[in-house]
Amino acid sequence: MVAACGVVLAVTILQQRRIGSDDDPSQTPDVIEYMTMMIGVVYAIVLGLAIAGVWEARAEAQAHVHAEAQALHEIQERVRAYPPGVREEIRGEVEDYVAYVVTTEWDSSSTRGGLTDRGDALLAKIRHGLTDHEPASDFEAQAYQPLLDQITAADDARSARGDSAEATMPGVVWFGLIAGALVTVGMMFALQIRRTPRELILAGLFSALIAFLLFLIWDFDLPYSRDMAASTEPLRELVPRLLE
Repeated sequence: MVAACGVVLAVTILQQRRIGSDDDPSQTPDVIEYMTMMIGVVYAIVLGLAIAGVWEARAEAQAHVHAEAQALHEIQERVRAYPPGVREEIRGEVEDYVAYVVTTEWDSSSTRGGLTDRGDALLAKIRHGLTDHEPASDFEAQAYQPLLDQITAADDARSARGDSAEATMPGVVWFGLIAGALVTVGMMFALQIRRTPRELILAGLFSALIAFLLFLIWDFDLPYSRDMAASTEPLRELVPRLLE
């Protein structure tokens, strides 16, 4: 943002040195003022849509994490209907899976996108632990199907999390956003802004605002990385040692 302000101010000052003393900025054609206004309005709409798109994508990514964590939590709680040995084994498998996702797979999906085979294997191990146990009582039989539903929900949420790891904005949209920013800022020079402190400050703030909004879109573009990424807190809460 500081660089954007500096570039605009430097170009403005250099431009003014080339303008003759007889130049009158009040003679700017009305059509240029109208086009500048329309370009600004259209670009503002495009920026707003882009910000709304990446924000919605981030919110959906966080919802997938919550859904996966909730399903795994339900497995931890509902498996209490199983015998102690089976119960503790499944809970341990859930903790191993969560620990791997939080400490290893999350960073992998943030840098390369998608899921890992190791994470798939750990989730499959939980599923096998649930399906391989044969209910020995009505109480266990009543818990069997809900547990299968929860592992299916966890698998669906995991798949959705993997699908949402990619960048939200395609390259052609970024080209349009950057080109639009250059055109919008460039139109200020068509209006022949002067070197008065007021106009220089306004030009700098306008450029800084556009740069900030583009940075905001870039930061939200990858939901599981960068500064304002989706949080792993819902998963960490399932394994107390990860909160330490």
